[in-house]
Amino acid sequence: MFIKKLELTDYRNYSKQCFEFSDGINIICGDNAQGKTNCAEAIFYLCTGYSPRAAKDKQVIGYGKQKSEISGTAVSRYGNVNVSVDFYSDANKNIKINGVQVLKIGELLGNINSVFFNPGELKLIQESPEDRRRFLDISLSQMSKRYFYSLQRYKKILSQRNNLLKNTDTELIYDTLPIWDLQLCKEASAIIAARNDYVKILSPLAKDAHSFITDKKEDLEVLFDWKYEGTEEEIAAAFAADLKEKIEKDIILGYTTVGPHRDDLKIKINGEDVRTYGSQGQQRTAALSLKLAELEIFKKHFGEYPVLILDDAMSELDASRRQNLIDRIKGIQTIVTCTSVDEEIFKDRNYKKFIISDGKVISTAEI
Repeated sequence: MFIKKLELTDYRNYSKQCFEFSDGINIICGDNAQGKTNCAEAIFYLCTGYSPRAAKDKQVIGYGKQKSEISGTAVSRYGNVNVSVDFYSDANKNIKINGVQVLKIGELLGNINSVFFNPGELKLIQESPEDRRRFLDISLSQMSKRYFYSLQRYKKILSQRNNLLKNTDTELIYDTLPIWDLQLCKEASAIIAARNDYVKILSPLAKDAHSFITDKKEDLEVLFDWKYEGTEEEIAAAFAADLKEKIEKDIILGYTTVGPHRDDLKIKINGEDVRTYGSQGQQRTAALSLKLAELEIFKKHFGEYPVLILDDAMSELDASRRQNLIDRIKGIQTIVTCTSVDEEIFKDRNYKKFIISDGKVISTAEI
């Protein structure tokens, strides 16, 4: 799969711009604050309906404008697909797939697939379990609408259960909890089973990618809490038992203390927790290795690679790791943003270069 064309209208600092990408490496180059990351963000939004930078969709609308538009055409093994999103200042948006309006974000997923990395993705290593769960959720949601909708329902039911736990009427809590717990267990079991399967595939692929990038000098481990295993029915039964066991604790605390909303990944390099002991370069390499593993999972699932977006991905990597990364993604459409092109790592590689200034492409070249 590759993005053939991207069109932006009043999107952040772009007034009107069209990108025509090659199916190989595309380098978007320019000084800081010229629009490189805005372009990368737009592509990822077309794939997932999610921005890693904007808390609210209307934040992407150009200054002083009432509407913003992004549109992308991709080529896959199944043919061409066009996805467009119109953003409005009243916080509404209009999503179309091949010209047909869709009402749910879930219908957007799986049409154009991408793996995204920028410096903010270091949160995956450095920060809270929520960031590592988000990594799992975005990846799995692109592969499975069922997962996406189970996750949405789980979050809604969990919120309602937590509100109930805060009620001062204990009798009401005990009478009503079984209703919520039955629904919660159904959605949780689907989420947990999918995450279990995903991490079992992800772990060896990330290990292999990390070994490649570091010239076999580092060993990466991705570990998951396998507390709930088996079929969805077995997982649901085990989770229901835990909910029952923790009911008094949950009532005292006023929230649900067990479930997939508390899942986490443990990531180690050479046996040490990379979050605590890893250097900035090691942490970035670990995060990249997870993303490279995600590429391979998408390839296995869809039969073709997704679009890889590397937004300022190489600034903390040494020359050897940068070269190995470029070697690793051969044959995959890649959107690379940077302030300057390191000609040495791209030698013997054909690539298309876009020079960006103030939200405009001022020159292009195929090298």
